[in-house]
Amino acid sequence: MTEPSAADHYDTIIIGAGMSGLAAGIRLAHYDQRVCILERHYTIGGLNSFYRMGGRDYDVGLHAMTNYAKRGTKKGPLAKLIRQLRFRWDDFKLAEQIGSSIRFPGVSLDFSNDIGLLENEIAERFPGQVDGFRSLCDSLLDYSDMDGADERFMRSAREVMAEHLSEPLLIEMLLCPLMWYGNARENDMDFGQFCIMFRACYLEGFGRPFKGVRVILKNLVRKFRGLGGELKLRSGVSRIHVENGRAAGVVLDDGTELTATRILSSAGNIETMRLCDDVTEVDVARAGKLSFIESISILDRMPQSFGFDRTIVFYNDSDSFHWNRPDDDLCDARTGVICSPNNYIYEDDEGELPDGVLRITTLANHDRWCELPDAKYQAEKVRQYDLAVASSVRFMPDFRQYVVDTDVFTPKTIRRFTWHDNGAVYGAPTKQLDGTTHLPNVFLCGTDQGFVGIVGAIVSGISMANRHCLQP
Repeated sequence: MTEPSAADHYDTIIIGAGMSGLAAGIRLAHYDQRVCILERHYTIGGLNSFYRMGGRDYDVGLHAMTNYAKRGTKKGPLAKLIRQLRFRWDDFKLAEQIGSSIRFPGVSLDFSNDIGLLENEIAERFPGQVDGFRSLCDSLLDYSDMDGADERFMRSAREVMAEHLSEPLLIEMLLCPLMWYGNARENDMDFGQFCIMFRACYLEGFGRPFKGVRVILKNLVRKFRGLGGELKLRSGVSRIHVENGRAAGVVLDDGTELTATRILSSAGNIETMRLCDDVTEVDVARAGKLSFIESISILDRMPQSFGFDRTIVFYNDSDSFHWNRPDDDLCDARTGVICSPNNYIYEDDEGELPDGVLRITTLANHDRWCELPDAKYQAEKVRQYDLAVASSVRFMPDFRQYVVDTDVFTPKTIRRFTWHDNGAVYGAPTKQLDGTTHLPNVFLCGTDQGFVGIVGAIVSGISMANRHCLQP
């Protein structure tokens, strides 16, 4: 690696302009570090990004922000990130969900941002289980996702739940939203990840900015640049250069060389290892496999007008929850998530969204989608949209007669926005909780550090910046 000029040296280089990378950049810039965020894509956000097509804005991935908190709350992840990044509550201005449901054949559990509703639903539908549910809640409240207790983190969530609940169907139903919103492991869930997601979804709940994810991203970028941070788009990292057991800097896809005292990567653990030029072989089998296809329907009316009043519906068409990559087909629509961004409690001065919108997410096989020639790819997007909609209307009112426009994005889209192997939405199953790597000055943040969702990703960036980049 040739010696770049001093002007190309940074205290910290951050790989990836997703939520975690932007948050880490802000935190470090507050302390006068010279920080550069490098993003391979033409836009920011990673999985939580947006695009414009046909005069409409589409969010990539955003159903809801988990970890909802009311304005002025002192505790919890959202309050922490607002305080540490020196934002105002109005910079997020989250609207609370109306209410969501878990729907399996013959039984449904409603829940909201008040855990009391879910407890009452369990008491009514599974009356012998409510005491066990309360003890389960108590067991996870004392778990700290930052305590480094790897052994406890890796326990099977199913095994822990079975110590408190004797009804298998209830266990499956409670796992369904948590796996959908933050689990990279097939069929089971690490107990630590279960605790993080249980709090995020059931104890804190869902919210959404009226204008979607772009509001949050624009505020993050504005704050970062206002503090003197540098953001370089279309600047993919081809390799991390290692000298004498430490990262010396990075080489970009166009050959540009930048040096740094340390590197913070949100690219994923395996993906980051592959970039290090002292690593000759990466165990790609450890990469995540779970990817999604999202089918978006634009409607000529609001969903509540035809009886769909849920913010989110998590459905599964049998008593056993299906959570694994569909190896024999492009998609698996037996389970899915139905979301309407219309069904939030927006403030009166915001009005309502211009269109009725439904988003349906189902499991997909990245490799099979990538093998398709272009004409077949476009045809399969149409076919899989129809299959996803047909599956979803078993658990909600049929809306097909109201559709005026559609779009579909596949694992190829997710791969393009995130660069994760296999288009894996939640990264690799095995997490590196402390964010360390084999190099003493290269660290991880984001999905493979164990945090998911918008708030989780932002908190990850803050935590890793504090822990590894602001200590003497």
